[in-house]
Amino acid sequence: MKTKFIIPFLAITLLFSNSVSSNTVPNNDPEKDRVIVYVLKNILSRYHYVQKNLNDDFSEHVYNTFIDGLDPSKRYFTQEDLKEFSQYKYQIDNQLRESNIDFYKLVYQRFLEKMESGKKTYRSLLKQPFNYKKKETIDIDYDKVPYAKNETELINYWRKQLKLSILSNIEDAENQQNEKAKKDKSFKKKSFKELEAEARKKVLKNMDDLYMRIGELENSDWYSTFLNSVVTGFDPHTTYMSPRIKTRFDQEMSGKLEGIGARLQKKGIYTHIVELISGGPAWKQGELEADDIILKVAQGDEEPLDIVGMRLDDAIKFIKGKKGTEVRLTVKKKIDGSIKVIPIIRDVVELEETFVKSSIVEKNGKKYGIINLPRFYIDFNDLSRRDAAKDMEKEIERLKEEDVQGLIVDLRDNGGGSLKTAIEIGGLFINKGPIVQVKYRGEDPLVKVDTDPKIQWEGPLVVMVNEFSASASEIFAAAMQDYKRGVIIGGKQTYGKGTVQNVLPINRFYEQYPNDLGALKMTIQKFYRINGGSTQIEGVYSDISLPTRYSYMDFGERDLDGALPWDKVQQAKYTATNSYSNFADVVYNSKQRVMNNEKFNKINDYAKWLKKNQDERVYSLNYDAFKKESEAKTKEGEQFKDIFKFDSHLTFVSPKYELNLFKKDTVLEEKRVAWHKNLQKDIYVNEALNVLSELKMNDHHVAVKH
Repeated sequence: MKTKFIIPFLAITLLFSNSVSSNTVPNNDPEKDRVIVYVLKNILSRYHYVQKNLNDDFSEHVYNTFIDGLDPSKRYFTQEDLKEFSQYKYQIDNQLRESNIDFYKLVYQRFLEKMESGKKTYRSLLKQPFNYKKKETIDIDYDKVPYAKNETELINYWRKQLKLSILSNIEDAENQQNEKAKKDKSFKKKSFKELEAEARKKVLKNMDDLYMRIGELENSDWYSTFLNSVVTGFDPHTTYMSPRIKTRFDQEMSGKLEGIGARLQKKGIYTHIVELISGGPAWKQGELEADDIILKVAQGDEEPLDIVGMRLDDAIKFIKGKKGTEVRLTVKKKIDGSIKVIPIIRDVVELEETFVKSSIVEKNGKKYGIINLPRFYIDFNDLSRRDAAKDMEKEIERLKEEDVQGLIVDLRDNGGGSLKTAIEIGGLFINKGPIVQVKYRGEDPLVKVDTDPKIQWEGPLVVMVNEFSASASEIFAAAMQDYKRGVIIGGKQTYGKGTVQNVLPINRFYEQYPNDLGALKMTIQKFYRINGGSTQIEGVYSDISLPTRYSYMDFGERDLDGALPWDKVQQAKYTATNSYSNFADVVYNSKQRVMNNEKFNKINDYAKWLKKNQDERVYSLNYDAFKKESEAKTKEGEQFKDIFKFDSHLTFVSPKYELNLFKKDTVLEEKRVAWHKNLQKDIYVNEALNVLSELKMNDHHVAVKH
């Protein structure tokens, strides 16, 4: 049975949005390459939740995914290359059975050749100005743009991409000149010809830097891209992790993190923001967001360094630095694709900031508590250490001692974590009973039950979620919703990841190999609500839906290629608490407030505008038209510049126990002050407090004990 297999090797049950993948394998070792393929295809075929045959469809997935991973912007391969590659399009499955990597070797070798050819192409094209009066456009939706027919058309692809970069640089330079001219009437502006020459020189340097960094990558780096093309053929959350990535993964799970306060991930040649650490420098600064792409890094006023194509570990070295120094990140925004320079003052990222924290606020004469849970953390190497469930129980006890009358649990941006802690935290709010159901391939679902009759919090409860709340967050929110124990408020629906992963060291399956082969994070289960429905794809729909910037975006599990489908199982046996006498009235009142709130209506308009920009992927390469389009978009955006400015005029404070900590830790105090200011200005927290203040417990429900 699958259950018996998993436990002896490594019983780490995880619930994450897909936040860890690998683009690095330490050594270039052909034998190691074959061994890893051999082990991976055997583990996946036998034990993955999805029983998937290695057939022509699977072969086609690996074929497309690997080629796209090497050439996402379609700068290198042509349809002529693809015609040659296509001999393997439906043969990769057969090769994998034989641990054969001929397809990889052919494509990778051609890629190296095309990289060298590309270097000559961009250097030649950038020697002279382009025709900026020519009426032409570029489509940057590379998923839909066909590969160039031949080398001649490929050069034209290069020309258009380089021209777009130059136009963007000229526009930035002109805007900077205009700002300086406003401040200094004697400032002499440069001509278009001068700005163009400087922009071309800058683009050339950026391309040279990019190629220099890519040149540092080895066969093993690209081979890892191939491995992940294989394993994601089962589902998007199954990934191969090199030894280095596995170490980083363990650090994330335990909460022992370092950095500027942002978790990074390498996707292809780009460095993406996966998550901001609550209370960290990037979080405080407020402009960096999950799914943004870091293109360049500058040390203060120094010239920015292009990190596209750079090893993730090398990129992190440039982003990290001493406390008090400034790093400037040139970022491509996920929301609208705009390029923005974000300055961040580096600071110590305390481990505490990855853990539970709470605040107290008084509203209409009553005290309420807010608990922020960034992730469902646990240290699998030492279960005696602190984890999310232990900390949550302790934090609730501290708030009870201060006589709070209601509780908000903030799970916004919480991407998941440990199944064990999710079940235990759910148990803090009910007597005892089912929290979630989990199902292995081909087996009946197992009901995971909270067996502790103790209820740590018996009073009014509001759970805040958003589109980034995933996995373990969805388990907890769904359980509170099914028991009618709490009101779920936030974005229309959560992320929608209803699968469970285990991390399996590959050496356990090939013990005779002397070196570390890395690990496989593999989907082994789906989880289901106690009402029988899956959170997969659908997520958890909020009882009270609030407009957010992501309201109309293509976002979440439903937009991932190969995501497992929604389904349902039999409902577990449970009895809803029906905790509130006025649940429906409170929900109705909130919806009416939101509908009539000018700020929320404006946020809804902003979300529609962002969606429109996301869908517009064609740019003019005529400079006058390009500038006109850009100016129009900037003017449109000005109406939303103060969209999130809000002040509840409420005062948020730390619980008393933290006041003693502040005497020894001024950094912690500064972080709490910053957090409290953000809470005061958070329109979503304000509405959650409105809801919480209206909730009335049913008479049969046990009163809060202090």
